[in-house]
Amino acid sequence: MTPVRISAFLLAGFVLHCAAAPAPATIGNERFALDSPPGFSDSLQLSSPRIQELAESITSASDRVLLFALTDADLRMFMGGDRPEFKRYMVISTPMRLERERVDRELFALTVDDAIRNLGKPAPNDDYVKHLGLLPEGRPTLLAELRREPEQVSVLLGARLLAKQATLFKDAEWRYVVSTQTSLLLRGKMLNLVIYGAYDGAADLDWIKHTTQRWVDELMRLNRR
Repeated sequence: MTPVRISAFLLAGFVLHCAAAPAPATIGNERFALDSPPGFSDSLQLSSPRIQELAESITSASDRVLLFALTDADLRMFMGGDRPEFKRYMVISTPMRLERERVDRELFALTVDDAIRNLGKPAPNDDYVKHLGLLPEGRPTLLAELRREPEQVSVLLGARLLAKQATLFKDAEWRYVVSTQTSLLLRGKMLNLVIYGAYDGAADLDWIKHTTQRWVDELMRLNRR
């Protein structure tokens, strides 16, 4: 292993150790403690322009990214100069226009409804591959509403991406991805949580649903007054 690789490996270990503790974040005049589920670490602590650019590219331009968590394996690959797989990752952001406002339940509901209005109706059944196969490539669409409460709304989205072009002898190959988008009203501020994952079967759906709610519960516990 070269000295550069050794240094990168040691730095990755240091970052993973630091990421084990919740990261502080400030929204307006409120301070929050943000954490990621086991097996993930906040990559923003690297202060890498490439990481920052990627995090901003997958969130709304009107949101400020507070946490961008990669799997520990992907983070080590990135630090070692290799290309991460990016099969699973997660983001916490907040709407910049609301940072200085005290968000109440009415404003929260209006903002959430505006964000999901153009995602279409939920899939008619749980055959999501068939449903996504009828839609244009790369367009996120609503698959299911997972939770709707006055201070928490969570939906499941999906999309299909072209993995290989069709040839004379083979049909095109498609890759499917799912994500959960969860909006939280917490201490008068709005947090948007997104988890992305590859979709290869029912186990991936079980994982993303379970991880989403566990993550939400932990963030609420950390930030309970």
